[in-house]
This record gives sequence, C-alpha cells and structure tokens, in this order.
Amino acid sequence: MIKVSSIAKQTSFGILRANAKPEQLTGMARFAIQTDQRLGLSIPDLRRIAKQVPHEHQLALDLWESGIPDARLLASMIDVPEQATEEQLEAWVKDFNSWDICDQVCDNLFQHTSFAWDKVREWSTREEEFVKRAAYALICCLAWHDKNASDQQFINLFPVIQAGASDPRNFVKKAVNWALRNIGKRNLALNQAAIAQANKLLTLCDKTANWIARDALRELQNEKTQARVAKHPRG
Repeated sequence: MIKVSSIAKQTSFGILRANAKPEQLTGMARFAIQTDQRLGLSIPDLRRIAKQVPHEHQLALDLWESGIPDARLLASMIDVPEQATEEQLEAWVKDFNSWDICDQVCDNLFQHTSFAWDKVREWSTREEEFVKRAAYALICCLAWHDKNASDQQFINLFPVIQAGASDPRNFVKKAVNWALRNIGKRNLALNQAAIAQANKLLTLCDKTANWIARDALRELQNEKTQARVAKHPRG
C-alpha cells in the first residue's frame, strides 16, 4: 500500500482547522449531535473540503484515527470503497458515538463496499446502540441507492426490521422506521409490501413497534408517496 504523504495529511488537517466554526456547536448539540472535539463544520462545508484533498484510502484511515468527528466525516467522503476492508468497517462502527457520524459514514462509504448487505444482518443483532442503528441506516441507504438490488432482497429484510422494532432506544427506533419507509418508497410492489409489514407491526403488543408502524404508514400511504411509486411498479 502506498502511504499518503505527510504533506497531504498536514494539508487536510490544516484545511479542517482553518474552516472550524465553533459557534455552530451549540446548535449541533440541540440536535443531539455529539460535539466533543468537534470543529463545527457542516456537511456542505466538508463536501467542499473533500474536493480539495486527495481521495486516498490511507489518508482516510489517518483522518479517522484522529478521533475528530469532522475529520471522520471527511474520511468517509474520501475513502476508496474498493480498498475498504471488513476489519476497517468493524473498527469504525465501534467508534460511532453520534447519529450523524453513523448515518453519513453508512451513506458515504459503507453502502458502497462489498460487505454492506452482510453487515445489515450482523449489526442488527448487536447491542451497541449506534452499531445497531448502522444496520438500519444501511438498509435506508441501500433502498435509496442500490439500483441493482431486487425487491426480494428487501422483502427478505422484513424479519430484521421486525426484530429491531421493539428496541425503544431513540436512535434505533428512528432508524428502523426510516428503513421501513425507504423500502416502501422504492417502488409500488415494495410500497405494498412495506405497508403490509407495518400493519403486521401494529398487531404486536409493543409501544415502540406500534409507533414505528403508525409513523411509517402516514408516509407510505400519503398521496405524494403513492403518486411517486405508481410510476415505478417494480424494481
């Protein structure tokens, strides 16, 4: 592996620090974003910076190792999915301590690796809150972006969704809900399947599962969603 130059590393950290916006941290905290060591950069800020630095696997690893949340977000934007390893995914997911890091890393990097579908099932059985959230965040990302996935692949994930629907932790239940909604917005066939799954959750004697189902049904059955999926009968 070719090691990234020290100049590229220093430049990347220098740009991050030069663009720091500590005045934004209070607002971030109001949205339950973890702010320890954070520089206050927004996602648009980081995407602009990502265009200025090399997209190199080793640089991404170095940025992640810093522990700075903004650097970790940038790392997910510049890493090379084909070079990411399963060991790396396992190490990074254990470091998740904020919902935005979890969701952005899943969207920017994890979903593009060859491990994504397997990690959905593996991480959905884990107890750590953000590891478990990552499983359902990945479902959301795959439902939105994986154009080659079949309808059956998503239907096969309904048991995973049902298993997570009784977890009352805020960052888990919201991700389970998000996953069900994104599957149901993919096309008409999956919309009908997701509605059926939501109705199944309503039959469970579980407050969290019932909340997930009712909230999902509001979006899956509204006119805007129905008009959208009607244009796409199947995947």
